Amino acid sequence: MKPAVALCLALLCGAPAMAQNVQLAGILGGKALLVMGAGAPRAVAVGQSVDGVRVLAVGREEVSIEAGGERQTLRLGDGPVSVGARTSARASLVLHANAGGHFVDSGSINGRPMQFIVDTGATAVSIGRAEAERLGVKLQDGKSVRMQTANGTTQGWLVKLASVRIGPLEQHDVQAIVTQEPMPYVLLGNSFLQPYEMTRKGGELTLQSR
Repeated sequence: MKPAVALCLALLCGAPAMAQNVQLAGILGGKALLVMGAGAPRAVAVGQSVDGVRVLAVGREEVSIEAGGERQTLRLGDGPVSVGARTSARASLVLHANAGGHFVDSGSINGRPMQFIVDTGATAVSIGRAEAERLGVKLQDGKSVRMQTANGTTQGWLVKLASVRIGPLEQHDVQAIVTQEPMPYVLLGNSFLQPYEMTRKGGELTLQSR
């Protein structure tokens, strides 16, 4: 191999993956219409990839994608996001206790707004049936379980949530328990919290990516 050719190949192999901008322009027949950079919209089905961006799931107003080994959620109406380049920054969120000493904040489940209360003693994210159905969670696709509550034994469902987000922190395919009883908040349990370091100082709770 000629030295000049070998040098070019070495430079190409050693070059880091560059970030690119991608935007969700629409959803068509279960496919995501993705705009890569300044290009035209391209229809991408679940499991397919375009320019290094793979579509994982398509919802009603959002899609989950993977690029550069990282997962992100794109939502209709949002501006372009940068994907495909890893960053050494550790995402973190500081929560402040309310008057009752609970850490409550707003976020989203499957792209829909939701109010959370952090519960480090809960094994999984817990959500009431009415809220789950409003979010489009299909209980028949989950596993029926029996739950012990203060009012006795009741039925529940073990399901997977496509995405759970609070502040800059987001997890995909999060295990959750759906309860029969209505709940004023979604309990943010360890099925979401486990990947984060939790540090409490006074009335502040910091969640930081490991």
